[in-house]
Amino acid sequence: MADGPVLRVLFRVHLWISARLMPVLVGRRDFESVLKLAPLQSPAPYRDLPWPYIVHRVNRAVRHPWLMRDRRCLREGLLGFRFLRMAGLDPELRFGVDARSMHEPRLSAHCWVCLDGKPVVSDSQPGMVEIYRHPARMKAPAA
Repeated sequence: MADGPVLRVLFRVHLWISARLMPVLVGRRDFESVLKLAPLQSPAPYRDLPWPYIVHRVNRAVRHPWLMRDRRCLREGLLGFRFLRMAGLDPELRFGVDARSMHEPRLSAHCWVCLDGKPVVSDSQPGMVEIYRHPARMKAPAA
């Protein structure tokens, strides 16, 4: 299906529903369960959509959070990663921790999405130390 008005409407509806369901799906799950919402393999129904359009629509879909206010970047990151994967792209979902919060009662963490090593959804914040990258695809172990 070529990039056209029907594909864009389907994409926007799918994104809107996913953004509204994300707080329920994430809930109080552990990190490993949350990463299952960012699949390493997925179909690519939105292959014909340009990545800047996808990023723009994701940012608009999450701009006024009622739920997950304290984890806004997680919502943006999961949606951005997921829909960029459904466009046939190879994004990375990166996670970081603020080094200054290491001895605080609550750890300050952040996530962002990169394409070809460049941040496209959110960005690393000053003082963040990257601790994990959720790869775009499974890589074979080195022999």
